Amino acid sequence: MEVAVDTLRIELKTPASDKRPIFITGNFCEWLPDLEEYQMTEETPGHYFFQFPADLQLPEPLEYKYTRGGWDQVELDNYGQPQSNRVVDPNEDIVIDYITRWQKDKTTKENFAPIVEVLSETFEIPQLNKKRRVHVLLPHNYYEHPERTYPVLYMTDAQNLFGDGSPYGNWAIDKSLTKLAPEGKADVIIVAIDHAGEDRVQEFSPYDNPRLGKGLGLKFLRFVTDTLKPSVDKQYRTKPDRLNTGMGGSSVGGLLSIYAALMFPNVFGRLMIFSPSLWISQRIYFDAIHFFEPFETRIYLYAGGKEGANMIPNINKLQETLHSQGFGYSRVKINTSIDPKGQHNEKRWSKEFPEALKWLYFES
Repeated sequence: MEVAVDTLRIELKTPASDKRPIFITGNFCEWLPDLEEYQMTEETPGHYFFQFPADLQLPEPLEYKYTRGGWDQVELDNYGQPQSNRVVDPNEDIVIDYITRWQKDKTTKENFAPIVEVLSETFEIPQLNKKRRVHVLLPHNYYEHPERTYPVLYMTDAQNLFGDGSPYGNWAIDKSLTKLAPEGKADVIIVAIDHAGEDRVQEFSPYDNPRLGKGLGLKFLRFVTDTLKPSVDKQYRTKPDRLNTGMGGSSVGGLLSIYAALMFPNVFGRLMIFSPSLWISQRIYFDAIHFFEPFETRIYLYAGGKEGANMIPNINKLQETLHSQGFGYSRVKINTSIDPKGQHNEKRWSKEFPEALKWLYFES
């Protein structure tokens, strides 16, 4: 029996890292796997749809599958086994499917690029009464291993971290993760939080400054610890303990990460601190002096000699302050990287990122 259908829309969500086209095939097209007229449209990264034409006579029930262009590139179930035929009533309005794994043909090289997802375009920040876009970068094979859990690194300034970057440059962490993945050094979930544009410095700074105004950094960190982290831990397969939770950033984002280490040691055990804006307030040293009996912690400090006359002296002062207040304990490790020619920009931080990630999460 065949029925006329004019409203059936098939939607598919699948990891966006695989760039091969997607086709829908089934008993409506003799199961041919790569017909151009049945290629799905990519609406947003990882989100596809196909609208059956109103004049097409569809069998009832409708049976179908997805391919990447051939039966050697067909969809698989969550365990990597062949997916059985999908069955739907053609009179449905919208059907939404999910695929985590695909068969690869012998000529397709494994894609080691991280899976980039948008956790939310408008994530609520109740502590600041604001909303913000939050991205999540998952290991390239995250959906292929449903039994695995992963450490997490929260990072500021998402606009400058991956993809096309921003006018200021790009850390290109997605490219670094792609290179690290074959070595097994990219198995970290990175949560990248957009900055607030003109309010960026004020939002990230934990201290008031006569020129910059009131610092909102403590409220921002409470957003990360009390609101964002519980949401990420619930939605993704994380290792939620402090030894597997990190915070990272550069410039005022680096200052914020230091503050996270000092004020939330029960949450963060891995800190990636690049070119911190220590000039904003001398109180950072006072707070460091009062940081006694530290937990087991790893801190990666970076500074460049071309970042102003005070950058390296400030980093040295911070390191000395930390060491003098208990950071000499064997359970706390600090790796300080100084580049005499290093400048204050995304290009230089991009170079430092893979070294910091490896030391923080993968080296003993």
